[in-house]
Amino acid sequence: MTARPWIILTALALARIGFGYQFQTVASMGPDLIPLFHLTYAAFGRLIGAFMLAGVFVALPLGALGRRFGDRWVLGGGLVLMILGSVVSAAGDGPAGIAAGRTIAGIGAVAMIVLQGKVIADFFSGRRFMMAIAVSVCSYPIGVGLAQIVLPPVTRLFGWQAGFLSGGVMTALALVLFMASYRPPAHAAEVPRKFALPSRRECMLLIIAGTIWTAYTSSYAGYTSYIPATLTLRGDGLALIGLVMTIGTWGNVPATMYGGVLAARFGGLRILVLGTVGLTVGIIGTALAGFPLGWSVLVGVIGAIHPGVIMAVGTLSAKPENRAVGMGIFYSVYYLGGTLSPMACGWAADLYGGPAGGLLMAALLSLLVIPLFLWHRALAHHETMLARP
Repeated sequence: MTARPWIILTALALARIGFGYQFQTVASMGPDLIPLFHLTYAAFGRLIGAFMLAGVFVALPLGALGRRFGDRWVLGGGLVLMILGSVVSAAGDGPAGIAAGRTIAGIGAVAMIVLQGKVIADFFSGRRFMMAIAVSVCSYPIGVGLAQIVLPPVTRLFGWQAGFLSGGVMTALALVLFMASYRPPAHAAEVPRKFALPSRRECMLLIIAGTIWTAYTSSYAGYTSYIPATLTLRGDGLALIGLVMTIGTWGNVPATMYGGVLAARFGGLRILVLGTVGLTVGIIGTALAGFPLGWSVLVGVIGAIHPGVIMAVGTLSAKPENRAVGMGIFYSVYYLGGTLSPMACGWAADLYGGPAGGLLMAALLSLLVIPLFLWHRALAHHETMLARP
């Protein structure tokens, strides 16, 4: 294998780090933004969800555009939009302007993540595919944790506008590296340029897989979104909050990587159940029992061994020639859930009377992963990696 696939994977990992950083900006700056703009938790949740809103409508069209015009230009254009969105949010003078910028950045993120699974599958196969998927997936929490470390001091020194501007830095690096390195692989199967949906069975598998990914990511995003506000309300300082977020996010990196190895040996279902239980218990413990450092270990390590399993199953739910459009379907479901779940967590926080309610809703979402995965497993055949132990 030449160096080019690894350079492309590095670019995709940097883009995913930028994605996690941009998504987390509002949550990390929440202790400043909520009083500054007099936001309710429901309004705060809507501001978080604005990053996901457009994805409901553009994921499938962007998958079709990738099939028509190629991965390089559509994915690269998405990275440009992510950078532009950071600038628009920084230039806004309130929640409406911030939401507009997050929507633009979110559209760009759709183009990137809809095609990144296909690009990885084009360049990697077998055990290398599982490893590459794990690298991509675990890059997102690095961005989330980086945001929690960088944004509070940047906001206090230079203002909230600088916080949003900083979200474009990693994405700009990813853009330069991807555009310089990407070339279509010579061995890739010929992909028809005309739009066509995958088969009915593939669509069903993609919808279920997208819902599984939605349940997992929504629960994890609920945790990272409401941890800063929850711990601030309890009187914890920035140092402790930053440490909790670092463990809960950067702990994902080795956990997700090793989770792929464990899944290949012991079966995806066993690893998924263990990871889901760890994540759910860790979130509930954080909301109700204090000791956030201990619970963050459970969330960031045990609760992060299964996302590579979910993404591998989703990516391989469609045949190679249908994968660009198929991932558009997968992510349409994900973005619909990603738009609604922050609102649900915000509603739960208002109903509970504090941000811990948002954490409890996140734990409830996490529990949906297991029955959904069992449903997918019952319908899938051998070509869907890790569907059976």
